[in-house]
This record gives sequence, C-alpha cells and structure tokens, in this order.
Amino acid sequence: MAFYLHNTHMAIKKISILDSTLRDGSQGEGISYSVQDKINIVRALDELGVAYIEAGNPGSNPKDMEFFEEAKKLTLKNAKLVAFGSTRRKGSACAEDANLQSLLAAETEHVVIFGKSWDFQVTDVLHATLEENLDMISDTVAYLTKHGRTVIYDAEHFFSGYEANPEYAMQTLEAAVKGGASTLCLCETKGGCMLEDCKKITESVVARFGAACTIGIHTHNDSGLAVANSLLAVRAGATHVQGVFLGFGERTGNANLSTIIADLQLKMGYECIPEENMKLLTPISRRVAEITNIALNPGMPYVGGSAFAHKAGMHIDAVIKNPYAYEHVSPESVGNERIFLMSEVAGKSMIVEKVQKFDSSLTKSSPVVSEIVKKVKELEHEGYQFEGADASFEILVRKTIGKYQPFFNLHYYKTSGEFPRFADEQSAFAQFKIDVDGKVVVTAGDGDGPVNALDVAMRNALEQFYPSVAQVHLTDYKVRVLDGKSATASRVRVLIESSDGDEHWATMGVSSDVIEASYLALVDSFEYKLIKDLEKKFSKII
Repeated sequence: MAFYLHNTHMAIKKISILDSTLRDGSQGEGISYSVQDKINIVRALDELGVAYIEAGNPGSNPKDMEFFEEAKKLTLKNAKLVAFGSTRRKGSACAEDANLQSLLAAETEHVVIFGKSWDFQVTDVLHATLEENLDMISDTVAYLTKHGRTVIYDAEHFFSGYEANPEYAMQTLEAAVKGGASTLCLCETKGGCMLEDCKKITESVVARFGAACTIGIHTHNDSGLAVANSLLAVRAGATHVQGVFLGFGERTGNANLSTIIADLQLKMGYECIPEENMKLLTPISRRVAEITNIALNPGMPYVGGSAFAHKAGMHIDAVIKNPYAYEHVSPESVGNERIFLMSEVAGKSMIVEKVQKFDSSLTKSSPVVSEIVKKVKELEHEGYQFEGADASFEILVRKTIGKYQPFFNLHYYKTSGEFPRFADEQSAFAQFKIDVDGKVVVTAGDGDGPVNALDVAMRNALEQFYPSVAQVHLTDYKVRVLDGKSATASRVRVLIESSDGDEHWATMGVSSDVIEASYLALVDSFEYKLIKDLEKKFSKII
C-alpha cells in the first residue's frame, strides 16, 4: 500500500484564492479571450472552488464591459466575480472618473483597486506629489466602499517601494485602510524580490495591519520565484493569494495557482478550495489550457502530463511495488494519473506492467517479455521513441504476443504534388489500394500536401469497411530529423496525435522517407482506434 507523508498544521487555516487568469493572465503573449472564453473559464474556476475570480477591467475595453454585462446572468456556486481598476486620476474627483463609474456599473460585490506604493512611480510615472497619491488611494477606496463595494487594495510595486522608502510604502497601505479596504494585497510587480526579503517585508506588514484587515500576496515570476515567494508570504501571515491558474501572464508570467493550491493544501495544511475538489485540479487545468488555446506544460507540477511519469527501470520497479518510493503525493489526489514511459531504459517491470493487461500470466521471466525488450531497444536505436507513442507500443506488444490481426492488406500507395499551386486548390494527390477479406478497393484523395492527401485516400478506403474511422481526427503532427548529417537523406520520426472525441492517443513512424514514416504512424493510429472499438464491442457482449 502506498504511504504519503505530508507536513500539516494541527489546525487548518483558510486561504482565499483570487484567480487573475482573465485579467493578469490575459496580458501574456499570444493570449486572447473572447467573451465566451471568459464565461467558460469562470465556470471552470467556480467549479474548482476558488474564492475570487478577477475577470477584467470594465473601464479598459469594450470586450470586458460586454463580459461583465453577460456575467450578471451567471449563477456561481463558490466564487465571487471581481472587477479590476485603478485609483482615480490625479486632479479629478471620484464621481467624475470614468474608470470608477465603469467599476460600479459592473455591479460586482468585490472590486480590486491598484495604486502606487513606490515613491519613484508616484513622482516619475504619475508626476504627482507623494501626498496627492495618498489622497488618490484613500479617496478611491472610500468612494467605492460608500457605494457598497468590498475593496481589495492591490499595492502595486510594494516590495520595490518598501526597499526604496519603507515609511512611504507603509503610508500608502494606511491610506487604503483609512478608506475602508478589507484586504491589502502586496504586489511583487517586477518579480525580482528574493525569498527572505519577501518574507520579512510581508511579516512587517502583517505585524502592522494584520489585525485591521486581510493581508494578501501577488507575485510575478521574473526570477523564477513566484510560487516560492507566495508560499513564504503565507508562512509570514498572508491569508489571501493572487495568481494565474496556470502561471502565464506578462513577461515570464504570474504565480502559478495550480501549484500553489496543491502545495498549500496537500503539503502545508491550509485550505484553499473544498477538500473534495482537489481531484478536479488536473481536469480543470486541462480545460483552462484548452480554452486558452495553449498546450499544458507536461512538466508542470501536479497537473502536467509528466508529473507522475516514470521512465528509468529501477524507478518503475520501485513504484510498482510502492508509489511512495518516488512520488511525493498520489496522482489521484490532484486528479492526475501515473504513467510508465516505454523506452530502452524502462526494464522488464515496465514491460510486464503493460503487457499483463493482454495476458495476466506473463512475468519477468517469460521469454516473450525478453523478446519485447529486445525489440524496443532495436527500434529505439533506429529512431523510435515509444515514451511519446503508447498506441504504437501497444500494437508492437500485440504483434509480439500473438494478439494482433491486421485490419487490411496494403497493395500500394502513391503520392504526387504540383508546384506552383493554384489559389484555393489542393496541391497534392494520393492513390491507395488495399484489400479486406479478399475485397479490393482503390481510392484517391487530394489534400494540402502529400501527407494530408494520403490521409484522405486512406480514410476513403477504410471507411468502406470500418465506418468509425470517420471519428478519428489528427490533433497534432510532428516531424523530427534524426540524422542531420545526412541532409535530405536523413531519417525522420513522425509523431501523430489523434482523437475520436473520447480518447486521445499517439502513434509513430520512422523512415528516411517522410511520407512512409507518416504512413506508418497513420496506420497505427487507425488500427488502434479499430482495436479499441472491438474491445468495447466484446466487453458489452461479455
């Protein structure tokens, strides 16, 4: 039985999480949300159970204004929507400030207001006096409080300001408290603060203002310390943590909340989201990544596809005996799963783990296991890399243990292309001839390149016998040159990722001909789908 030891406090203390994916995260390079994207992410984060969702600045652009109008129709179970804005402009009254009027029009119960904490920013960026800045902070917070809003005050550049002029930085917080702020969030805006400095400065704020209001932390990752600084701030007494769910954002990104939530809740004894929702951490991460149109970093702690991936044979053998040997938490605790990567260094334990689902009688001493290990090593020497193509590995195992039957016999395939291409016309053509149980078919296809044309021709043939092939679509196609010294005669590895809407799988082909390598990967992809269809059919009969 696996045993995981976590360091916890005797009493569970709650941490309020404010997610800024839709505001700070949207400032990341290449990130752009539609109104519907924002609605979908709000629903996902609410399902996870964060306390606050900072959804944008209604005074900054029409899209955010439209979102807040649509958001009024939402019914959330856990989270509270938050509108974001700045203090009033220098020399203007709050009642005349368009930004503040937009915040009120958003009709969120909570608002986040940011103001300057660094004297340099006040004098050289705002071109205001230090006293004017204090008035802008207190006036704005008081105005919003008077209109029934609960104000979270973001002290922008607080750590830089504190290092330059600690007395003034503290005065800006006093101004926010004077206006009626419920939370003071210390923003490490430049992302350059070192760990001990972050902890000490937070401790000083907690000592001075902790009895009057909640103290929060908001960090950036320019020094690679956003998560660590957030955790240290909590240790120093902060009970409100801001960040972006997957850590993206301007420059090098924001504090990654998917990591912070897991660290605080599983390792440090705090409660950030309802305990039963921790298992949603990975599924929600994948959903947010999909809506954002980014690939979820496989190496991301807790939620990445490689977070619980094991490759070395000695590691795999130990994890099979007891996962605690190499896992700091159980993958199930965060909704992830353990995977064993197939490679030439995986060893027999890995092979046995995978092949026993086809034949439970196989053991390390079975001759066929040694044969599979030998084949894997030979194929990886040729350029295959099965750790990224589990479906191709499964087909290899089935062929080796005698539990494979081809779905068709290939007579030939041909591809050709035309250049220059005409506008809006396909540039490549393919012909494909196969037989299934003695019935021969010849099909053709055109496409945007020879691989696409071959894919179309194969589908046209296979769908005549196996209609479910129509469900398969390619989600990614990668080509890797394996031997750059051979120039255009180099061997290439083609990796194809496919899905039928329910399952996702990856297959691979290797050849000195990119078309042949693609063909091999395509065949494995279609056959894997058909094998799974047969298994489902037989399981229903049984």
